[in-house]
Amino acid sequence: MNRNQEILKLAKDKTLVLDGATGTQLQKGGMPPGACPETWCIKNPEILKAVHKHYQDSGANIVYTATLGTNRYKLSEYGETDVRGINQRLAEIARQAVGKEIFVAGNIGPTGRFVEPFGDLPFAEAVSCFKDQAQGLLEGGVDLFVIETMIDIQEARAALLAVKELCDKFTVVTMTYDKSGVTLNGTDPVAALITLQSLGAHAVGCNCSTGPAEMIPLIKKMKPHAYVPLAAKPNAGMPVLENGKTVFRMGPEEFASYTAELVLAGANLVGGCCGTTPEHIKRIKQVVENSHGGAPVKQSLSALSSSRGSLLITADDPLYIIGERINPTGKRKLQQELSEGSFKLVKKMAREQAQNGARLLDVNAGMPGVDEKSLLLELVKLLSVQTDLPLVIDSSSAGAIESCLRLYPGRALINSLSGEKKKLAELLPLIRYYGAMTIVLPVADNTIPHTAGERIRLIKRIVDKAIDAGLTKQDLVIDGLVMAISSQARAAEETLKTIHWCKTSLGCSTVIGLSNISFGMPGRALINSTFLAQAAGFGLTFAIANPAEISIMQSKLAADLLQGKDKDAARFINHFAESQETKPVAETRPLTPEQAVTQALLLGNREEITELLDRALEQSISAEELIHTHMIPAITQVGDLFEAKKYFLPQLIASAETMKLGFAHLQPLLKKKSDKQKGKILLATVEGDIHDIGKNIVALMLSNHGFKVIDLGKDVNAKTIVEKAQKEKPDIIGLSALMTTTMVKMKAVIESARAKHISCSFLLGGAVVTEEYARSLNAHYAKDGVEAVKKVNELTQAR
Repeated sequence: MNRNQEILKLAKDKTLVLDGATGTQLQKGGMPPGACPETWCIKNPEILKAVHKHYQDSGANIVYTATLGTNRYKLSEYGETDVRGINQRLAEIARQAVGKEIFVAGNIGPTGRFVEPFGDLPFAEAVSCFKDQAQGLLEGGVDLFVIETMIDIQEARAALLAVKELCDKFTVVTMTYDKSGVTLNGTDPVAALITLQSLGAHAVGCNCSTGPAEMIPLIKKMKPHAYVPLAAKPNAGMPVLENGKTVFRMGPEEFASYTAELVLAGANLVGGCCGTTPEHIKRIKQVVENSHGGAPVKQSLSALSSSRGSLLITADDPLYIIGERINPTGKRKLQQELSEGSFKLVKKMAREQAQNGARLLDVNAGMPGVDEKSLLLELVKLLSVQTDLPLVIDSSSAGAIESCLRLYPGRALINSLSGEKKKLAELLPLIRYYGAMTIVLPVADNTIPHTAGERIRLIKRIVDKAIDAGLTKQDLVIDGLVMAISSQARAAEETLKTIHWCKTSLGCSTVIGLSNISFGMPGRALINSTFLAQAAGFGLTFAIANPAEISIMQSKLAADLLQGKDKDAARFINHFAESQETKPVAETRPLTPEQAVTQALLLGNREEITELLDRALEQSISAEELIHTHMIPAITQVGDLFEAKKYFLPQLIASAETMKLGFAHLQPLLKKKSDKQKGKILLATVEGDIHDIGKNIVALMLSNHGFKVIDLGKDVNAKTIVEKAQKEKPDIIGLSALMTTTMVKMKAVIESARAKHISCSFLLGGAVVTEEYARSLNAHYAKDGVEAVKKVNELTQAR
């Protein structure tokens, strides 16, 4: 039995205990604030060995290497470049500390940057970065890998692919969720689970950010859909400041009291994150000795995901519509825009199809005169940010499909896998490797089977090939193959027979391209909607159609209702109640120039904002009116949507950047004013902390709301902040910290400022900072950029 099999067997048979916090233990051992933790550990190996050994003695089955931030981007902040060497040495130290008796996990954490398509770090570079780190850990002799504290599902994917492309070692991936149950980018636990386990993670879960009580519902949500073990590594509550030191008040007894519930919820690997000690782990070990979270309840899962949503597919589901509009075939205007590099119409189609009830979006870029591979990839990037709906990647090119699968931050559906030998050879390995689902099209070698019997024989052959390649029936959606009744009178009947066999005998989901049935006939809408209702009765799962066609959507709703798939007739009644309402005439009119500007900000339309502003200016709308009457209210509404968890970080950033572009475009036209500025804000991430994503968002949001922002950057010492404050005389000083080891520097800054008689307000923020902590320093608190704007407005108006 190899180490992977050993770990997996143990996770199925018992609850594995993970170690606790490393950073706070190193601080107790003498690591000074602001030091590079990794190089300090290498210079003080006996202290690090003692930390690992204490966790082993406390009952941990797995200890993590002290390499959370040992990637090229984090190390460069300390002037370090030997990524592989540092990782190798820290892995060796862990092994020397615990021997072969327990497992050593190579720990990989975030880079501190957002990854394409959500940020500026190219996906390929992110993978390369994590490969360097993983290679060093491998050379240091780790048994498995842990990718942890991830807030960006795309960064987690990049790290997982990096490990996967170097070795087949057991890999755990844990995301960090806030109190609302989503990551900073808006990924919920089920979406993350679907994406990560399908991509090859051997275990999935959550760590950091919250205490154990808040982690229980996250595990509960994942367990019914998991076919891999689940991991939970919560904090010991939230940090507070006592006697100038950051402490976690949740002691070992209280912390361990939640462990039984975590295990009962389904956790198979349990440990501690920030604030936990060997004593916490010892108590966990005692609690889990005779308890187990249960083996995964699934062997496979029919489900799709995006970065902010998911679709779980079961036999009792209503009929789902796959939006067909993002396909240039027969659409001259779309072809022209795509040829010109414009995606305005694509965004509109995606938005409207989602509003009209589509649950997936088909994306096709096949047209003459373009590089299909490059164009399809650009569309997938765009739509990964623009929509919550999972995507259907529609192409006949294996190369185009592979490039999209590699980048897509979710689990996609491929359209489609046919029976040609070349297609099977090219696509099956890709689908398996990236964990996608696929539509199975029953055609082969330029032969289109006309009868259900012929189709079924071909479907069986393709399904057998797929299973041999490592896929399951839950990964497949069978195309019923719709032909036009104008040329084949029995076309509908043969398709319905095929759908029925797939549902009752094969046990697979099904799909049809709906509009094919009525090609060449009058009354196409009537034929399409009637056939859809028939197909639903025979067990159809998906229909590729235009959700804007009212007759199709009403037929779908009626079919769901009559099949008992619409509880209390809620969707049917709601649809017809809404349709009876009289809608304002204005809804049917084109947007005015100023309304178009507002909409661009709400949608984060960076590409068109300057053009839309110019149109508004041509209509004699002043720059001042555009900013104060339309743009600022729009960006405020974006903030409200973010607070309500209807928008997430990608939308917030897109809208904020659109506002920044728009404001810069109008700046030369603004009249010079002699009245007092709205306010001056000095921002900095405190000494020893190299994380500045949140602070940068705050800076962008404040600038958009008319404040002058002086951003000192990250890892800024108290002396520099105070000297700049004396010179600039800001209304507010904003301080950010992400780590418990650096948040204490906030107190040093505030005390230094007060000693120099700087009387302005302080605003504190960051993942580990709480309102209670801020109050203990006589400072104010903001949990995010939106709240920061509100608080700064309040403070400056009160001065």
